[in-house]
Amino acid sequence: MTSAVDALAAGPLLGLPLPELWFALVFAILGTFLFLDGFDFGAGAIFATLREDEAREAVLPFWDGNEVWLVVFGGALFAAFPSVYAGLFSRHYLLMFGILGALILRGLAPEMYEQRHDERWQRWWGRSFVAGSVLAPFLLGAFAGNWLVGTSRSFTVIGVVVGITVTALTVVSGAAFLRLKTRDALPKTVTRIGLWAVGAYLLAVVVTLGVLAVRLPAGVDALLSAPVLALVAGSVALGVGYGVALRRGSNVLALTAAAGLTYGLITVVAILMYPSIDPAAGLTVRGAIVSTLPLNLMSIGAALLLPLIATYFAVLYSAFSGPVTADEAY
Repeated sequence: MTSAVDALAAGPLLGLPLPELWFALVFAILGTFLFLDGFDFGAGAIFATLREDEAREAVLPFWDGNEVWLVVFGGALFAAFPSVYAGLFSRHYLLMFGILGALILRGLAPEMYEQRHDERWQRWWGRSFVAGSVLAPFLLGAFAGNWLVGTSRSFTVIGVVVGITVTALTVVSGAAFLRLKTRDALPKTVTRIGLWAVGAYLLAVVVTLGVLAVRLPAGVDALLSAPVLALVAGSVALGVGYGVALRRGSNVLALTAAAGLTYGLITVVAILMYPSIDPAAGLTVRGAIVSTLPLNLMSIGAALLLPLIATYFAVLYSAFSGPVTADEAY
């Protein structure tokens, strides 16, 4: 037993660059949350534009357990980079409480909406449903933008710009998901919203890059690096493909394009931040990582558990893959 522990404490597992792998894993988990919960948020935002009662109620079932990925993100960040976790959450506690409040409101509203068929009651909880669905991704984007540029303030220009970008992205995902899940009920309305949203998202990306060119320490040089330029070009191509797929009713392709846009955005953030992981505190990936023994043990645990979690979600979405009508719920 002692020799096994000594071996794990001697050096990185299998000689792998574990600090960089955990950095990538943290952002991959954040991207997964942004995509899976993003189409829930997007569906909630689209709820505000619907008028027919049947159409509005058909949107309500799209509240799933995707918040688990936010918990996994926080757990992975705390386990691998505890000093970053402590610093980020203490500096941006207002945003953290805002995100938590929006998630609570977003989860409570659809349950309360169905309790009474009173116009005033449903109007109130319908608005709460929309507010939580819009505020959560906006505040999450503000948090990510502030994290990237290394500011200790909660509300900044870059935070607002990235917040708008992330909110538009969730509407893009939500429109594709609703087209897939309500195939006959909402096609024209959702298609129109999705097309506007993807245009707004691409425009917001351009504005975000312009702000980052001024605010990032590396400035224009970082934004003009080959990986970032390739990802931006890929995002434009995916945005065009999304619009074409949505118009043609190729809903799976549209949702796949939305996933590509989401992971592309998260990848750009990770590239621009690396090798730092907490610019405000001057912490690098290798400087903030935990010691060798716990890092190796966590890596073994992650290698065992993450495939199980991914399999669970694959089975879950496969089981509920069909369209949903107004009188159904998950």
